[in-house]
Amino acid sequence: MNARVALSLLLAAACASGSAAALGQSRDFPSRPVRMIVPVPPGGSVDVVARILHHKLAEVMGQTIVVDNRPGASGNIGTELAARAVADGHTILITTLPLVVNPSLFANPHYDVMRDFAPVLLIAAAPAVLAVHPSVPAASVKELIVYSRARPGQLNYASAGSGTILHVAAELFKSLAKVNIVHVPYKGGGPALAALLGGESDLSFLSVVAVVQHVKVGRMRALGVTSSTRSTALPEVPTIAEAGVPGYEFTSWYGVLAPSATPVERVVALNGHFRNALRAPDMAGRFAAEGAEIIASSSQEFAKHLRAELVKWARVVKEGGLKVE
Repeated sequence: MNARVALSLLLAAACASGSAAALGQSRDFPSRPVRMIVPVPPGGSVDVVARILHHKLAEVMGQTIVVDNRPGASGNIGTELAARAVADGHTILITTLPLVVNPSLFANPHYDVMRDFAPVLLIAAAPAVLAVHPSVPAASVKELIVYSRARPGQLNYASAGSGTILHVAAELFKSLAKVNIVHVPYKGGGPALAALLGGESDLSFLSVVAVVQHVKVGRMRALGVTSSTRSTALPEVPTIAEAGVPGYEFTSWYGVLAPSATPVERVVALNGHFRNALRAPDMAGRFAAEGAEIIASSSQEFAKHLRAELVKWARVVKEGGLKVE
């Protein structure tokens, strides 16, 4: 039996039984604070998810959780740092879509998803929101399309950087809606959000997790959500597909990984700790309030998801001619 098969069998047995022993939750792990690397600046959607979780996770694990923001290069800097970290379970990465998009956008992102990481679990999934600054005279997706077509190249949109979720979501919209809007990359979701709030940017595709409160108080106007169904956090906002761009659909996700050489029993223990934290009575409501739905997958399910996402986004990048600017 090779190591990969053994890992799959052990993870399957642990997740099926759900027992503390099977989950490998030994008394000596974690034995010190756990470092949670977040490859985006504070304020981005991944950072929001990390900070929703870290207090409950600390309680479950019996150790301090240190949220370590390491932004840069569309998430590649923090991701590479996590891949090269000591593989003892005390350093983990919480990340999202650029993990599987960047390998197709960058000639050398300095990591290989399936070689350098051990998938821990898929935390949750969430759509993004097409939002405009209040100064943009468009109250719907159709009105925005008409307005932008009359002013080709005059409107700009903020993203968290080339190859990030916000960039890919916007480029898909540009292609399907046939509009010419200018990409302005920022160094993370937080700065992109600030640019829209401050009027530096006309519009952006932003995570529901990061913007729902701003939408509710009128600091920006939400025109459409990117998923195939409406968001429970913004039920009055239509999907972009129903609002005038048939076929448009884009959903993000949040997941946890450890360096690939992390001992199997610690990967299993991490999965169990995260799932226990996500089962806390207030977690579903907190995620729902931010527009996200808890998934809390097994490690194997997350590995399968990652493999499918790598194939999917390689195709999208190639067919869309997307390039890092």
